[in-house]
Amino acid sequence: MAGITIEKIEKTFGATTVLRDVSLDIADGEFLTLLGPSGCGKSTLLRILAGLEVQTGGSVAIGDRVVDGVRPKLRDVAMVFQSYALYPHMTVQENMSVPLRMRRLSNWQRLPLIGRFLPGSKAVAAEIENEVMRTAKALGIGHLLGRKPGQLSGGQRQRVAVGRAMVRQAAVFLMDEPLSNLDAKLRVQMRAEIKELHKRLGVTFVYVTHDQSEAMTMSDRVAVMLDGELLQVAPPQEIYADPDDRRVAEFIGSPKINILDAKMHENGLASMAGTAFAVRAPIARGSSLSIGIRPEAFHLVDSHGVNILTGAVRLVEHMGSDLFVHLDVPGGDHPVVARLLAERAPQISSGQTLHLGVKPERLLLFAADGKRIRPHGQLGATVVRMKERLQ
Repeated sequence: MAGITIEKIEKTFGATTVLRDVSLDIADGEFLTLLGPSGCGKSTLLRILAGLEVQTGGSVAIGDRVVDGVRPKLRDVAMVFQSYALYPHMTVQENMSVPLRMRRLSNWQRLPLIGRFLPGSKAVAAEIENEVMRTAKALGIGHLLGRKPGQLSGGQRQRVAVGRAMVRQAAVFLMDEPLSNLDAKLRVQMRAEIKELHKRLGVTFVYVTHDQSEAMTMSDRVAVMLDGELLQVAPPQEIYADPDDRRVAEFIGSPKINILDAKMHENGLASMAGTAFAVRAPIARGSSLSIGIRPEAFHLVDSHGVNILTGAVRLVEHMGSDLFVHLDVPGGDHPVVARLLAERAPQISSGQTLHLGVKPERLLLFAADGKRIRPHGQLGATVVRMKERLQ
């Protein structure tokens, strides 16, 4: 097993900068997910870790060894690609055997006709077969060893790709959107299987996805990327509840967080969407700011007042146990979305006027540059951990 140290990685393609000063420490045995929209640089960073791309600047270390310039097969990493990259003319058993045959057999021993008759070939081939069968059984694909990829479902091909990586017994697993080609039901099932696989193997996993559900349910930590920059690295719940940047808050969460423009007034009050909100933060009078409110932070109240939004219902989405209520508020460019428990909400219909309250501690404040403004006495979780270490 091995941790990973990424230090000041830069990557450019011609005049286009893909990665900007990316630094990250991944602990030995950790499950870390690189999360971001398409084109943010996460897959490029993964390929740099694997040795499939060469960084323009910076350094990568796996364990105690700097691997800059080291060939992919010598880095002790296993990679699962988005397309699975299975050989269509080979059986499942042959696909899973490839990395072991390449590592353990000489060029002469791999020859199709005479290789099996060379000294030592038979014993090594038997070892490889046993390891492949053991891994396939653990993944529930032992009965598929004789089939070819074209005869498999998407989930079965995904398991074969993971099995091919597993037999290598690498120190680091790299996974590039391995579930993106599966249907929604199978993705949920495979998320649990990959998490269980990580627990069983105990090795370092670096997982790339644009799907926040995968990142939030599987990871020990999530690294949010945008435009080649690393915005925040933290456990999933901290990323959601305590974002450092407006872009992180907007990317994480479904339905999306409500962001409303506000102006700071005296006595710690900020005006927004036709109402006043109590704000306990070091913000100068007259300053502009943005206030973020998660949809589930709202609750129904009877009348207008401080920390209460009032507006007309535009749309109601019935989601079974929840209602997603879209509310037009004064001065708002977009509807405010509230997530309410269906059993606690009265019959709500389009055109109805609603009053939605929110507690001051549920407000997320952002400066004009998008950076988080924390209330008096509230430290970021990262700062809290640093203080605890120093005490």
